[in-house]
Amino acid sequence: MLWQPLLPDHYAQMSDEDLAAAIVARKAELGSDVVILGHHYQQDEVIQFADFTGDSFKLSQLAAEQVQKTGAKYILFCGVHFMAESADILTPDDTTVILPDLSAGCSMADMADYDQTVDAWDALEKTLARTHTRIIPICYMNCTAAIKYFCGTHGGAVCTSSNCDKVFAWAMAGGDEPLKKGERVKILFVPDQHLGRNTAADAGFDPVTQMVVWDPNAENNLGGNTEQAIDDAVLLLWKGHCSVHQLFKPEHVDQSREMWPDATVIVHPECSYEVCQKADLTGSTERIKQAIETAEPGSRWAVGTEIHMVNRLAGEATKRGVEVKMLSGCQCMCSTMYRIDMPHLLWVMDHLAEGKVINEIKVHQDVQQGALVALQRMLDINASPRVERPASV
Repeated sequence: MLWQPLLPDHYAQMSDEDLAAAIVARKAELGSDVVILGHHYQQDEVIQFADFTGDSFKLSQLAAEQVQKTGAKYILFCGVHFMAESADILTPDDTTVILPDLSAGCSMADMADYDQTVDAWDALEKTLARTHTRIIPICYMNCTAAIKYFCGTHGGAVCTSSNCDKVFAWAMAGGDEPLKKGERVKILFVPDQHLGRNTAADAGFDPVTQMVVWDPNAENNLGGNTEQAIDDAVLLLWKGHCSVHQLFKPEHVDQSREMWPDATVIVHPECSYEVCQKADLTGSTERIKQAIETAEPGSRWAVGTEIHMVNRLAGEATKRGVEVKMLSGCQCMCSTMYRIDMPHLLWVMDHLAEGKVINEIKVHQDVQQGALVALQRMLDINASPRVERPASV
């Protein structure tokens, strides 16, 4: 987590009404030079100012498109650090990406650093050196640019929660190079063990016999595993998790069914395997959003994902006669994203109006190129048009 300086006192003393009015005025003043992005998990008081809302990768793509269309100079990303990094990777060099609060990090992304990943890779290559095994790294979008770079430079790819199954299938087929006779594949999946386990289980892999958890902090150099366990496993799942989605438990599904026997339970695949197995549906933030927005009037839904998104969906669904509630009664909130609020948003905009840039997120050019390789592989797997990092505008 980066250090975020304290704001001047007058921002804390402003009322919500004054803050909102000031942000609106600054937004009008800065005009098309600024694009504000708001992640689905962001609080409503910030979302109201967003030009675009969505999940992390969708927002980064939208940012790049807007820069090309309008020549925007500044992207204010109301999300978390790794999201702002992705936006910087996909936008031209002369586009500035700003994170209103530098302490808005992601605990999951912080669970896998570059050095640990290199150490894991070296240990796996040494252990499997004589077994005719190809290791393919796959990283979830919710990781640092350095981890994306690692995957891009080691034959791997990025994935999102909506395309993880396709990326897994690509890797199991050998990735970019066809498998040689007698060669086998193992996937090192970083950093969310739950998305990896749920995706692989849906593809028919056994969570007990074909998957192991790699603990980068284990005392031995094999992630806490034996050489035999590594040799037997197909999926090597990094010991990481989302602090929000781990709060959902199997008993929450049971309690929800007792309260609403006719409800559909839909959860994010960052939830545990046990929760996903009990749910009726699993899906990315975009899939959950689409499911609720297209739900039949009179239907009921219990949703296992971040509370701000669920509350926003519930408010809209009520107008259509659809009932939506949180799967759990606990406050499943992305606390780091919550650090971005109206005072911080106004603070960075005030500086922009004075010609000053603060809280810029900048990814080193070499890291950008490696990360782009991993991102492009993902897009190619999805048969999407090739993405080229645009020239400066």
